[in-house]
Amino acid sequence: MVQTVRSLSLSDGQKKIILEKPCSLRRIFFSVGTVADQPPVCLTWLSLGDPLFCSYYTLAQRIKYFEAGGEDIFQGDLWLFNKSGGDLTYTATEILH
Repeated sequence: MVQTVRSLSLSDGQKKIILEKPCSLRRIFFSVGTVADQPPVCLTWLSLGDPLFCSYYTLAQRIKYFEAGGEDIFQGDLWLFNKSGGDLTYTATEILH
């Protein structure tokens, strides 16, 4: 098993991959969240493999964290899009098996 931990800072309107698609192992867990002490309105879109963000999850207000686990979870790139109006810092963790 391998665990990856990553942090990333994004300016308003910036989008970037926070966790890349695993090459040889399978992802069995991932989590993405904003770091503490962020502004109360920190709107972020989380996309599972869609850099155009046609389909996404929203992290905003009290919901500043997303996680998934299990054998059948998403195996592609995880994208973040900062829509908050300010700079935000994120943290991500994944476990590969």
